Amino acid sequence: GKGAGDEPPPSAPRAEPAAMSTEEKIKDIEAEMAKTQKNKATAKHLGLLKAKLAKLKTELVSGGKGGGGGAGEGFDVSKSGDTRVGLVGFPSVGKSTLLSQLTGTESLAAAYEFTTLTCVPGNLYHKGCRIQLLDLPGIIEGASEGKGRGREVIAVARSSDLVMMVLDAGKEGAKNHRGILEKELEKVGLRLNKSPPDIVLKMRKTGGIKFASTVPLTRLGDDPERTVTNILREFRVSSATILIREDVSVDDVIDVIEGNRTYVRCIYVYSKIDTVSIEDVDHLARLPNSLVCSVYKDLGFPDILETMWSYLGLCRIYTKKKGSPPDLKDPVVLTQGRGGRNIEAFCRQIHSSLLTDFNYALVWGKSAKHSPQHCGLKHALHDEDVVQIVTRTVAQQKADAAGYAARAQAAYDEYKAKKKIKAKGLRS
Repeated sequence: GKGAGDEPPPSAPRAEPAAMSTEEKIKDIEAEMAKTQKNKATAKHLGLLKAKLAKLKTELVSGGKGGGGGAGEGFDVSKSGDTRVGLVGFPSVGKSTLLSQLTGTESLAAAYEFTTLTCVPGNLYHKGCRIQLLDLPGIIEGASEGKGRGREVIAVARSSDLVMMVLDAGKEGAKNHRGILEKELEKVGLRLNKSPPDIVLKMRKTGGIKFASTVPLTRLGDDPERTVTNILREFRVSSATILIREDVSVDDVIDVIEGNRTYVRCIYVYSKIDTVSIEDVDHLARLPNSLVCSVYKDLGFPDILETMWSYLGLCRIYTKKKGSPPDLKDPVVLTQGRGGRNIEAFCRQIHSSLLTDFNYALVWGKSAKHSPQHCGLKHALHDEDVVQIVTRTVAQQKADAAGYAARAQAAYDEYKAKKKIKAKGLRS
């Protein structure tokens, strides 16, 4: 028989498979998407993969190392002026020189990379408006994952009303910096020169998913409703109403569900054109949303200013008091991106109390059919209009009994609170 020493040794415990990191999961999904043929039959499967990929990328950007904790030292620049423009680009492409040329602000410029290490603000005055320009440090491939302080730079870019992507004309043909930067900004939810998709999504507590569309959907596979439903379920949405009003893609649906995308205009500025041939300059200048310039030769700066003004959509509105000429020195500047360009936005920018007592507005200018025109809060204003706000009379306010009583009580409470604070200050 077998002896005690003949028994086989006990088998070692089987090692548990190591949990995959978020980066590994992203690579696996990207590899599967690359192998999958793109056609209507696979659209549903690809849509599900894209939804999983978007979730993982959001998790990587928001929850990864260094993902939170504010803007970072040197990047916390308060908004000033009427609008904000962020200069982004690879290191040593001429951002600092461009800022100095446009604003007169000294930002360290040199022939080596990573000269600018923090956010350098400058102010530009154009057509009576103050535009804040931010010279951001150069960003590199992998910036969306935090390489080279990329997250801080991109966070400031997200807060800008316009992104100015500065590119080196001499390096663009070989290195495709434009495509690399677009991908990095796309990964963190920045959508350049795009409009939000016309999709209405309303979350509900019960009732399942209700799908409707007003146009034929050709980019969501053979069964668009099933594709959209699967994407919603991947994001753990079990009850919602979704209405699609344009021919959208899977990426557009995911953008709406996640709800953290920033849609911003972008100008591509190719600098150092004195280092390339005239044929290359002509090719770059004809690309969409593109401009060319040279600091050394002092070329292209008037075009940059005018294009910047056009893309920002600034609207200067002059105020007028009853019986007085309009004040043409200090306009109220409205932008489409910061609250709109109508009477309501104009009142809110001056003081919110104007909305409470608003009766009507008298408007002179391009937006008025006749001068002056009586307008309501939703009237769209044009650049260089003149506006006079007419508030409700005391009799009109008293006619609105409930509203008048509430406002009177609020005013009295505010007066009592101020009196109490003043009395405490005197006692102390």
